[in-house]
Amino acid sequence: MNLQTKYLGEIDVDQDKMLHFPSGLPGFIDEKQFALLEMPGNPVFQVLQSVKTPDIAFIVVSPYQFYQDYVIDLDDRSAISLDISHASDVIVLTIVTVKEPLEASTLNLKAPIIINSQNNKGEQYILTTDAYPSQAAIMASNSTTVKGE
Repeated sequence: MNLQTKYLGEIDVDQDKMLHFPSGLPGFIDEKQFALLEMPGNPVFQVLQSVKTPDIAFIVVSPYQFYQDYVIDLDDRSAISLDISHASDVIVLTIVTVKEPLEASTLNLKAPIIINSQNNKGEQYILTTDAYPSQAAIMASNSTTVKGE
């Protein structure tokens, strides 16, 4: 399927890259179909692109690239609504607020994107704990190392 994107221009997207968010995303409840796209030349960051609206796209990353100790406890309602049967089927992504310089960018650890890799259903899950901020530094403290370095 041809898809007009915010960051990558018009590209052909495989159907297996399509994600369904039954409830949309907070602030974007009418946006229910997204594609998870690779960033050319950058294996860490991806684009969560709306299928319906080209201007709606989010830079996302696995929080574990920067915070290996990041832990979330998914409630039963979300596990059931996403049809999650095994923890190994869960993909966790966080939205990046990109700033200049890149080191000033932040991750939203308070509201991760949860995707069931078996059925491509997803939701943005708002944590009820204050353990993680919505604007966590993308460059973790010296005590935490970035994978791949």
